[in-house]
This record gives sequence, C-alpha cells and structure tokens, in this order.
Amino acid sequence: MSARIILIGPPGAGKGTQAARLTEKLGVPAISTGDIFRANVAEETELGKTAKSYMDKGEYVPDEVTNGMVRDRLAQSDAAEGFLLDGYPRTEAQVNELDAMLTDLGSSLDAVVEITADTDEVVSRLLERAKIQGRADDTEDVIRHRLEVYAKETQPLTAIYADRGLLKQVDGLGEVDEVTARILAALDA
Repeated sequence: MSARIILIGPPGAGKGTQAARLTEKLGVPAISTGDIFRANVAEETELGKTAKSYMDKGEYVPDEVTNGMVRDRLAQSDAAEGFLLDGYPRTEAQVNELDAMLTDLGSSLDAVVEITADTDEVVSRLLERAKIQGRADDTEDVIRHRLEVYAKETQPLTAIYADRGLLKQVDGLGEVDEVTARILAALDA
C-alpha cells in the first residue's frame, strides 16, 4: 500500500505520538511542521524567530513560510514512496498548495486520518505536556485559543477531504496501542 497520508486533529489529540508509530509501521517519513518549527526556534534561525512570535501567541505560522518548508521536505528522496504529514495543511489555502505540490511530484493523497478527542481531555493532556517539557507556550489560555483557531481554520478541512472520499475519522482517546490499531484498521478499510 502506498502511504501518502495526512494526520489531522486538534492540538493534543495525539497526532505526534501516532505519527511516530505509523511511520515505523508504514515505512514512510513523518513530516511534522511543529518539529520543523521547534528545531528552528531552538537554533534561533530567522525562521525560528518568526515562527516563535506566532507560536507564543498560540497562532499559526504564515502560509508562505510553512508552504516552502513542506514543499522542500516532500521533494526529498525519502518521501518519494510516501509520507505522513502531521500539522499540515491547516487552512484551505494550504490544501490548495498541497494539491499543487503533489501534482508537481506526480502523486496524490491516499487518506486523511482525523484523530478526534474531547476538548477538556486535550487541554488536560497539553497542560501535562507543558509540565513535563517545560513548554511556555502551553498555558491553559493559549491552549484554549489554539483549539478555537483549530476549530475555525482547520476543522473545516475535514469536509473538503470527506467530499473527496479520503477522510477516515478515528477516536484518539484510549491507550496508544488501541488508537494505533484503530488508525491502521481505518486505513485498511
């Protein structure tokens, strides 16, 4: 099975955890815009400084910055046979940009997996992660703002992918192994 997959869901739904597990099982690289941004922030690159100014407010990094990074990453040889996108696309404009990137590469998506999760559970998860990782951007107010931005800007993308017959919804609550099994079953269906 080819594996050109998008993982979508609210912050804290478990996309990063599941991406790491799925990339191993499917043999394709996980491409996380969050990881790319955090690496640039840690290295204090110009991109990192720009990204940090948005991330600290719980806002998304502008499309032109994100699109360029994703385009470059999808063109790398390890993504030729497939990939798992985590955190992209987040807007309808990014959906259109991704469509153009894939057309240029002569490929298309196989599936879009939406990991769903209860809002209060997500807030709890992210507050716990903030304690463990010392992430200043994960205060309750910022988390709730990010969830509002997600609901307004990214949640509507699920309708686009549902109309294309690509959307598979999976409950993100439960043990990590259970969620992984649900995703794999949805991809096989």
